[in-house]
Amino acid sequence: MATFESLIGLVNRIQRACTLLGDFGGDSALPTLWESLPTVVVVGGQSSGKSSVLESIVGRDFLPRGSGIVTRRPLVLQLQKTERGQEEYAEFLHLPKKKFTDFSMVRKEIQDDTDKMTGRSKQISPVPIHLSIYSPNVVNLTLIDLPGLTKVAVEGQPESIVQDIENMVRSYVEKPNCIILAITPANQDIATSDAIKLSREVDPTGERTFGVLTKLDLMDRGTNALDVLEGRACPLQQPWVGIVNRSQADINKNVDMIAARRKEREFFATSAEYGHLSSKMGSEYLAKLLSKHLESVIKARIPNISSLINKSIDELEAELSHLGRPVAIDAGAQLYTILELCRAFDHVFKEHLDGGRPGGDRIYGVFDNQLPAALRKLPFDRHLSLQNVRKVVSEADGYQPHLIAPEQGYRRLIDSSLNYFRGPAEASVDAVHIILRELVRRSIGETEELKRFPTLQAEIAAAANDALQRLREDGKKTTLRLVDMESSYLTVDFFRKLPQEEHKGGNPTVPTTDRYSEGHFARIVSHVSSYVRMVSDSLRNTIPKAVVHCQVKPAKQSLLDHFYLQVGKKEGKELAQLLDEDPVLMERRQQCAKRLELYKSARDDIDCVSWAR
Repeated sequence: MATFESLIGLVNRIQRACTLLGDFGGDSALPTLWESLPTVVVVGGQSSGKSSVLESIVGRDFLPRGSGIVTRRPLVLQLQKTERGQEEYAEFLHLPKKKFTDFSMVRKEIQDDTDKMTGRSKQISPVPIHLSIYSPNVVNLTLIDLPGLTKVAVEGQPESIVQDIENMVRSYVEKPNCIILAITPANQDIATSDAIKLSREVDPTGERTFGVLTKLDLMDRGTNALDVLEGRACPLQQPWVGIVNRSQADINKNVDMIAARRKEREFFATSAEYGHLSSKMGSEYLAKLLSKHLESVIKARIPNISSLINKSIDELEAELSHLGRPVAIDAGAQLYTILELCRAFDHVFKEHLDGGRPGGDRIYGVFDNQLPAALRKLPFDRHLSLQNVRKVVSEADGYQPHLIAPEQGYRRLIDSSLNYFRGPAEASVDAVHIILRELVRRSIGETEELKRFPTLQAEIAAAANDALQRLREDGKKTTLRLVDMESSYLTVDFFRKLPQEEHKGGNPTVPTTDRYSEGHFARIVSHVSSYVRMVSDSLRNTIPKAVVHCQVKPAKQSLLDHFYLQVGKKEGKELAQLLDEDPVLMERRQQCAKRLELYKSARDDIDCVSWAR
């Protein structure tokens, strides 16, 4: 069974690791271990005696003093009890190899490090200072001192400082693992206490709140604080503890904390009002009470903390795997990486075309909907009107009217009609080209491995689009060639069958005298329209074949072939440029790696401490 001291020491080590590796809670995008650790947070208004309480618990005069906001950063104060007779000293986490035996220098370092972070202004910062004090005169305990709550901004502070401080304090005390040490001066109406007001908001049952009443010796003669200390005026589930701090005169006279503790004990022992409570009053009792309570909370929470750590390790390892390893330096390895990334993109692109991912079906939509609709909308009604047919046939005859059938007129009408098919043919090629470009864009975005490399993404996109443009040009040539082929050689059998069909239908060939009648031109319109419909039906089938053969199939089989040839000629520096990572992802990987290191360290620390099952 682990000792309680080892449990508090365990949390202390984890807290130090949290700060070193950048985890101090707040709105972090990464899992936070800091907020799961049980902590004792000291809360109080300015001039409530907060600093004096901490110094009384430590038995040393070490905190900055002054008017206004003195504490401008969270101070994580870790007290560790040593063997009697050993020298007292302090260590800062940011100065790990330096021991402070002069506690006035501790005060100076707190002030100096605060100024480094916030400047000499009266601004505040959420980044904590870690201070460990080793002494035979303390109990094992960790306290977090926060800036004092205030109601007005002083000169040199932004107007938002009041709300900024409250937000910082609230971010600590609203966590369910936080033990609140609410400091209130006895010579102030408890109903107006900033600390009690805030603690009641975040801990309405009073389960996590310890009340501390300071300045009992400064109350008006004839008054006392028994209603508060005995839990009648402001009941809490945890006890109230009264404290007698050093007076300003004692501070001016450099009365040491050991003498101050002795004077405090004498005050309670000899007090007519508080004598019956003397065994449960004073800074020494408060420290032991908090230490014991913190130990029990840690012991109860360790299983949950351990579970959170294991879950977070799994999540961080999965994210690091997703983010990928850092890029290799060797040129051969870089080339291999680039080719693998290209293959990953190519796989996603093919899935879109083959139906494994959405998008490829839009190409069929071009063939099944857009192309037929475009063919139906061609202006053949206007082009093959009786008036236009008469005009074309007459112009084709010239000075010599046709004798039997206006063959030149037929050819001109058919040629000009078939020319309209060029538009839908080109439109089909362009529509499929746009879809393929969109699939390239989506495939790049959906290739998880590529997200790390914006430069390579851009190069692949450019190479793929260049290849698609070449395929587009080839597709246009082929589809337009199909249209031109229909114009180049008319299907003779179609026209040979027309007289036979008309004869079978009881409509013999029109005599020469009727060759310029309306019925004659109507038959020409009918013949040409039939031929155009036959060609339209044919092109409706052959244009999709040409588009797939010239655009879709090559894109699927060899979209990046030209890019592969170009990459193979690049030198090491050029390959490295292609693998320039997104700085945001690089930063994210570093953050995840640090946080993973923290969690694994915490897991190892917990594994080294056994507790009663």
